[in-house]
Parts: sequence; C-alpha cells; structure tokens
Amino acid sequence: MKILFVASEAHPLIKTGGLGDVCGSLPAALAAQGADARLLLPGYRDARAAAGPLTPIAQIALPRLAKPATLLEGTLPGTRVTTWLVDFPPAYDRPGNPYLSAHGHPWHDNAARFALLARVAVAIARRAAGLAWRPDVVHCHDWQTGLVPALLAQEPARPATVFTIHNLAYQGLFPRETLTALGLSESFWSPEGLEYYGRLSFIKGGLVYADRLTTVSPSYAREILTPEFGEGLDGLLRHRARDLTGILNGIDERAWDPARDPHLAARYSAHRFAAKQRNKVALQRQLGLPMSGVPLIGMVGRLVQQKGIDLVLEALPQLMELPLQLAVLGSGEAGYEDALRRAAEQYPQKLAVTIGYDEPLAHRVEAGSDMFLMPSRFEPCGLNQLYSLRYGTVPIVRPVGGLADTVVDATPETLAAGTATGVVFAEATPAALLGALRRALALHADRRRWKRLAVTGMRRDFSWRHSAGDYLELYGRLTRARRTR
Repeated sequence: MKILFVASEAHPLIKTGGLGDVCGSLPAALAAQGADARLLLPGYRDARAAAGPLTPIAQIALPRLAKPATLLEGTLPGTRVTTWLVDFPPAYDRPGNPYLSAHGHPWHDNAARFALLARVAVAIARRAAGLAWRPDVVHCHDWQTGLVPALLAQEPARPATVFTIHNLAYQGLFPRETLTALGLSESFWSPEGLEYYGRLSFIKGGLVYADRLTTVSPSYAREILTPEFGEGLDGLLRHRARDLTGILNGIDERAWDPARDPHLAARYSAHRFAAKQRNKVALQRQLGLPMSGVPLIGMVGRLVQQKGIDLVLEALPQLMELPLQLAVLGSGEAGYEDALRRAAEQYPQKLAVTIGYDEPLAHRVEAGSDMFLMPSRFEPCGLNQLYSLRYGTVPIVRPVGGLADTVVDATPETLAAGTATGVVFAEATPAALLGALRRALALHADRRRWKRLAVTGMRRDFSWRHSAGDYLELYGRLTRARRTR
C-alpha cells in the first residue's frame, strides 16, 4: 500500500499543534505495519534546517510559477519515512510560524502557498513529477491541503483520496477573486463546490471531493454533524455522513514515555511511580514556584477561547484561593497572553506562566504536574490528555470530542471498579471548572486512591498501533472499491 501524506506541518520538522504531532507520527506507524507511507510538506526555512540531508530529486513546472519548484528528498528524523519538501523560496523561505507573520496575522499569500503544495501533490499523484512512485491513496490533512482532492477529482485515473478534519474551525476562507488568481476552474464556484457564502473555501475541497472523510475521534465525528459544532458546514457533513469516520489519534510512544524521556529530571513508570515526585520538585524550581506539597496543575496549549483559557482567567481569583499551584505554557491571542502575564505578577507564589512553546518544557510540565487542566469548549481529539494519562498526571476535562472518548470520570462507581482515569465536568463555566478542581483536590487528599487513579491512566494504551490499523483498513476498502469501478 502506497500512501502519500500531504500536510502543512509534521513534528519534528515544523509544528504548531496537534496536527504536527499526528502527521509526524502516523506515517511511521503505518510504515511499521508494512505500508509505504511518504510525507509531502512545504519547504519552510525551519523545516529544511531540521530535516538533515536533503537531495533534489525533481523540478516541477506548474502554472503561474515563473520557475519550477524543486522537490527535496530526505527522511523524517527519527523514522524511516521518506519525506519530500517543496522548495520554492518565494512561498516558503521565511522565518517562524508557517501560517502567521511575526505580527500574528495570516501571511498575505497563504492561498497561493498552499495551492502550490496542492499542485505538487497532484503532480506526484498523477506521476507527472518524474518520480518512479505513485500512491494508491493520497491522505490530506486540514484546510491547507483541501485543494488536493478537488483537483484530483478532475482526473479520470487517480488514486483514492482521504481528507482528515483535525479542527473544523479553521477553514481557509479567501475572497472570491482568489479563485481566478490561483487559476482554478470556474466550475468550482458553486455552493456544491468551493464557494462558501461568497468566499473561496479550501476546506470544502476536502469535504466535498475526497472519497472518504475522517476526523480525529469518534465523538467529534458525531459532533460536527450538529449546528453547535459544525461551524456552518454541518449540512454538508450530514450529506456526507456515510463517508465520514472518526478514528482516534494516537501518540508517539517513543517521544512520550516517562520511563525513557530525556527531558525529565527523573524517569518513572507505573511500577516506579514515586519517582514522579522528583519531576514536580524540578519543575517548581525551574518555574520559580515554592517547593510546596500542594497539587501542581499544568496547562499546555494554545491560548484561545476554544481551549477555555477565558474560563480559567474568569475563575482565577477564586482558583488562586485554593491549595494548589498552576503552571501554564502556551501562546495565542495577545489579550490572553497579557492577562496571564499580569496574573503571574499578581500571584507569583501560585502561578507560573511561560508564553511561547518549548517542547522540553512541555514534557516537564506533563511529568511534573499532579493534574492537567483542559477545559476546552470543543476538542476534536486532544493529545495533551493522552500525554497526561501516560505520565500519570490526572486530566481534568470537559466531555467533548476526543476528551469524552479517552477520559473516564472518577465517580464512586468507576473508582470502585478501577476504571476511573480523570475528572470530567460538563458545563463550560467558571463555576463548573472550580467545582471540578475542588473535586480533584479532594481526591488528591487520599494518596492511595490518587495513585490508583493515576496509574490506571498510565496503563491505558493510546499508541498508534490500533489507529494505524484502522486507517490501513480504510485505505484497503477504498482502493478495492476504485479497482472495481
């Protein structure tokens, strides 16, 4: 089975969030099960720097480009996955975030940048790039790759296409004139195509034209069929419901393993759980928090409303009165960043805030915290709760998307049965958040029960093995169906 992964980010080459984690680990998991999975990414400056040795293997001439794009071949670090980077300096040779300028605004040419990625993917899929390799399946991820299924749908002999929705809230919307500027066919301009209320929608290219759609958890697959979570596209998704599957994301067990993690002060496991305490002390020391025995709660992620950071800020005065410490690592909207900085100055003994992203520190927060807070309004899958479970750090979450699929609330019944793994609260309100924290603190006071809760989570299997198998089964059904047409 030959699979071409087309994505806008993949760890460790470039990463802004969970999309990068998934696209950096799923191809390797598929390869481990015998697939020939190859990864296609934009040749960002940082990605080229992180990729190691790269070899130019093709020059691809494309419409509206003054010169050909160069395809660079390497290997995804830490894996055997063949990785191709599209080298076209006017589009990708710029520093920092792959989507945003230093001022936090989308790059002015994002439509052209990701249309270029799509056209290179199509050239590879059509065997028009000069490569002696053609995929059976082209697997695309989020709006940045949405034009790939749309363009391939116009090809009579093409591979099967899969489009994965990692977060429906990000849709790649551009003005009407972008269609012409990109040289796309006018036949795409209709509500049944790429038009969305007078704008060009990249994500509709995947939602309308891909052979199969997937999301990153079973619950999110059901949620996006409703107006509450469908982001204005629930009608289209209900129309395609038979082609939609929710497959839970996995985690890279090599990168996220408390027994082997090189970033930790002390390595530990479910059998050596006491060593986790040394990581708490090291984290408190690093963040400048008092080395207190009160529970330390971690948060790592984007500082946006989706993640419920506004709930935390609203509850903060009461939260800071509780016997706990809070460590926050993340970046996002400037207003939330500024509010957290001010709060850290106000509560220096209780609150530590690090703005930005630091991969080693993210590992240390997961290992050093007693609890991990994810009060998301919606969460397609979520990876941090999976890292937390693996690290014996009890997650406190809302029952949405992948959080609902992966965290078992600590009720009297589940605690007695030994199946509880976290604390779950229903309402997206500061009061409900505070109630969940108080419940978690009460559980933590019983050290024996708390260890059992944490260790139960550590023994759950959220590796990619199961999900990779589900994807291979999906690919197989698709390719068999195309052969019989």
